[in-house]
Amino acid sequence: MRNSIAFQAPSRRITIREAGDPGRPLHSMQGLGALVDAMAEQGVDAVTLFAGTGIVPQAISDHEARISHRQKIALFDNVRRLSNDPAVGLRAGQRQRLSDFGVYGYALLSSATFAEAIDFGIKHIRLAGPVIEKSFRIEGGVAIFEGHGFAELGPLLPMASEFWFSSMQVLISRILERPFEALCLELPYPAPAAAPHYEDILRCPVNFDAPAMQWRFDARLLELPLPNANPITAQVSSAFCHRMLEAADGVENPLVQAIKEICLNASGGLPRAEQMAHRLNLSSRTLHRRLADAGTTYQGIVDGVRKRLAIEFLERTQLSVGEIAERTGFSDESNFRKAFRKWTNQTTTFYRERRTEKV
Repeated sequence: MRNSIAFQAPSRRITIREAGDPGRPLHSMQGLGALVDAMAEQGVDAVTLFAGTGIVPQAISDHEARISHRQKIALFDNVRRLSNDPAVGLRAGQRQRLSDFGVYGYALLSSATFAEAIDFGIKHIRLAGPVIEKSFRIEGGVAIFEGHGFAELGPLLPMASEFWFSSMQVLISRILERPFEALCLELPYPAPAAAPHYEDILRCPVNFDAPAMQWRFDARLLELPLPNANPITAQVSSAFCHRMLEAADGVENPLVQAIKEICLNASGGLPRAEQMAHRLNLSSRTLHRRLADAGTTYQGIVDGVRKRLAIEFLERTQLSVGEIAERTGFSDESNFRKAFRKWTNQTTTFYRERRTEKV
């Protein structure tokens, strides 16, 4: 299941759901250095901290390293077990620097307004590596971050929440260049050992045993222009973050990858399903079953490749629409035009003209 982004008027709701397989290495190591450093001050080195997680200590300084949701949970479990400080999550979050979030942090920093930073941050939140699903909405002048799907964390929920909210409080303060003070934080668990430190560190009233996990702040803050706004930096950073998510999504089922590579290198039209099965030394039935297990279909993969090729040809070549239709495996130009409009909600003519105007 891919991430879903839902906008619902009038509350301007955005919902992000994490990819379905907790074993897929989708999370970067961004932001975790603060947790490693906090544990090192307690005498716990990275080798000990990462024991049993499958994470190698070198990954903490590798911007291309990816870990799974399951590995991150195992890391939090080690922190909880090894730390002698019940507030380690809160304190580690306060150590965050903007650079700890890499290009993601700079994309937020250079946004024009706080609202644009929030919008970008939520859409690309996987780069910040949350272990709790997040949504954002506005109700009656109050902006609300809400957490979902945290039941699986069990006794790890307090520590994971402490690290996440503390990290985000620091990140937002860096972006605004002023202290970020929310209206309140509501948490669906009893007051933990670190409870006496919550309000001082998170700079807002905190209510425990709440019916939901919500971080509320004055929606008027969304209108604030950001002091480090820079459209060029924002555009470059945004494009880079988008490519990072695409790269993370590239960690996909090997069969799907193989099919895409064969399609992209095919000559004389894209292979039919039975032709692809033969090239992969599979029966057609096995091919379709394995793709169903991966949550996709052969036609879906082919359509994705066709769309990618069509856009490349329209943007980068002077091929006619008929020639592009032929090269993307369509029997006639009319069917291609209909498919392209379905993929992009634009005609091929409008798409090419609009792209040409931007050059």
